[in-house]
Amino acid sequence: MATTPLPPSAPPKPSWDPRPLSSPRPWLRPTIRIRLTLLYGGMFLIAGVVLLTIIYLLAADVLQSSNKLPFQIIKVDYTLTDPTCELPSNSSTSLFNQAVAQCMSHQRSLALDALLRRSLLALLGLAVLAFAFGYAMAGRVLSPLGRITRTARQVAGSDLSRRIELDGPDDELKELADTFDEMLERLDRAFTAQQRFVANASHELRTPLAINRTLLEVQLSDPQASPELTQLGKTLLATNERSEQLVEGLLLLARSDNEIVDRKPVDLAEVASQALEQVRTEAQDKGVTVRGVRAPVVVQGNGVLLERIALNLIQNAVRYNISEDGWVEVTTEAREGQAVLVVSNTGPVVPAYELDNIFEPFRRLRTERTGSDKGVGLGLSIARSVARAHGGRITAEPREGGGLVMRVVLPL
Repeated sequence: MATTPLPPSAPPKPSWDPRPLSSPRPWLRPTIRIRLTLLYGGMFLIAGVVLLTIIYLLAADVLQSSNKLPFQIIKVDYTLTDPTCELPSNSSTSLFNQAVAQCMSHQRSLALDALLRRSLLALLGLAVLAFAFGYAMAGRVLSPLGRITRTARQVAGSDLSRRIELDGPDDELKELADTFDEMLERLDRAFTAQQRFVANASHELRTPLAINRTLLEVQLSDPQASPELTQLGKTLLATNERSEQLVEGLLLLARSDNEIVDRKPVDLAEVASQALEQVRTEAQDKGVTVRGVRAPVVVQGNGVLLERIALNLIQNAVRYNISEDGWVEVTTEAREGQAVLVVSNTGPVVPAYELDNIFEPFRRLRTERTGSDKGVGLGLSIARSVARAHGGRITAEPREGGGLVMRVVLPL
């Protein structure tokens, strides 16, 4: 009896391991200031060790050269005050002189040991002072770099009007700051020109499409129009509607590439629920079940753009589904200091190597350009741009059994 071949299995589901937003131990980060401090302190410590070794060797040489006594003892009559020296009481003068020489050698050894201990203690104290002084001096030298870094962070928030304007001597750091200011000036002009272009294109592209739609709707409302003309008008109206969607997607994609400056508290669960309500009718018509637990999680961002992320992902999950017993699961949760929106669905088996380009505009799985009536191919591109503008990221993973798992991670 012939057996039914099993469908190909999906690649193994990768585990989710989010990258931390910040280092768990920022004080252990090998900054330039720490490295300069270690360099300055290490150089001083090495110089101190070399100097201490030279002083010790010189002192030992001097004491060794004066090892012989400049006198001879003729008569033995003494009072012992140092118990470290043991001198014979009843002996010849030669043996007594030899014992005195050994005692003096022992005293010189004790003196060298004391010199070494005290020098090491002094070196340890000076090393602490050297590291502290090196840390302070490194901070003073690197303060212009800190100013450049703070300005760069402010610029990363789309505040391109900021400038470093570093004062001081005309050295390498000032040259770097001036070059950075020139780059910011060019970027500011480029982004201003882009915003002006988007504003002009928004008007110039929408207006003729709106006029075309109005003319076609008026023509279709004519009861005396022939069936052929009516069918042509419907075709042109659908084409015009597709062009309007393409223009709206392109304009939204251009606007959402920038960082969101005006942020407000937005509940990601409410955003997902609003997007689900807009897609629920389409899901019912296709027989797709919508499920999932959406826990409240508040992020800082733009509610309209975040809703567009959820809407695009859910629409794709509904449209690219199986014909029978399909489902879409939408969940929101807070995980490890991050807000996570997950949209998973049933669907055809998707190889992992085909997921690299699905976020590019006008690209779909197994095709280079868009060519169906399911959209204009900008939904995932817009979702990725909006996620980046909020400081987050979006990833796609193949689901076992077919379909995709789309995960949006946003900072809290």
